[in-house]
Amino acid sequence: MGTASSRSIVKDKVLCNLKEYTGPADPTDATSPSTFKVARETLLTAQRLLLDTGNLNVFHQSIGSLTLLDDYRRWRDRVFADELFKAEAAGPASDNAGGYYYPLGKTKASSAPFLNYGAGESAKFDVKTDLLQVVKDMRKRNVPTFADGYYRCIADPTAMMHLRQNDAFREIARYAGNGMVNPLQPEQAPNANFFYGMGPAYGQAGFVAGQPVMPTGFLFEGVRWFESTNLAEKSLQVTVDDASITSTVTTAAPMIFFGPQAVGVGIGGNNAQILLNNNDDFSRFIIMIWSLFAGFEVLNRDFITIAYSFVY
Repeated sequence: MGTASSRSIVKDKVLCNLKEYTGPADPTDATSPSTFKVARETLLTAQRLLLDTGNLNVFHQSIGSLTLLDDYRRWRDRVFADELFKAEAAGPASDNAGGYYYPLGKTKASSAPFLNYGAGESAKFDVKTDLLQVVKDMRKRNVPTFADGYYRCIADPTAMMHLRQNDAFREIARYAGNGMVNPLQPEQAPNANFFYGMGPAYGQAGFVAGQPVMPTGFLFEGVRWFESTNLAEKSLQVTVDDASITSTVTTAAPMIFFGPQAVGVGIGGNNAQILLNNNDDFSRFIIMIWSLFAGFEVLNRDFITIAYSFVY
């Protein structure tokens, strides 16, 4: 501001290719398409609502439809994660660029062992030495926050376990509540909810693991945290003296830190929809898939930090 170039805004065009995606996949081959198929005889004899035949063209509340919706949500979450993982190719994260972050800010070597942790150095992601550094770097490179003022982190359960070994981190799950006065007006009793989520009440300690329906996450050090079992682990050859690991392939649990507009999504036509197959042996079967025309692309890698915590 205040300079001759202050009106010059850096702009990039991102090409987003729309493709048709369908599911579910073949259980025996994830790269091959399949269908959701159920016999009408099964629907007639079932004691539960397996499928509401009056709402076949949309996702609805029945066992079959929710199973199909769960397949779609897991697929879409994994696509988002895979796009976010692309930021790792930018190199080590710093206060002016996004990228990867290994415990203690180690930089990968060009040959094995790619990382070396000497005596007294931990290869597990730590709150004080690593989390504070990641958040500070994101602040320094002006990564915007979401509307609630926080970044997001999607963490593997193993990485979450390592963080929960920190006393300050564990305390975030131990806030007491006195019960909810009015679910529609939680601000009347802020301590009744776990950050306005349906959390611990009456003094009990809560647990921060996955919340399957409309998760609210939990807040710590400027980040809203979510746990996911839908992230791809990584393995690379490392040396960790304290764990007697010498140039051995070791698993690393991921954590994805990001701000808004890190990934762009282009939707062609309607959002995900249910399509029926009319080749159903004279209506003896109901055969369906979910279908989506969409494209996904990383918009700004500087808004992303891919962190890892080694499992040992």
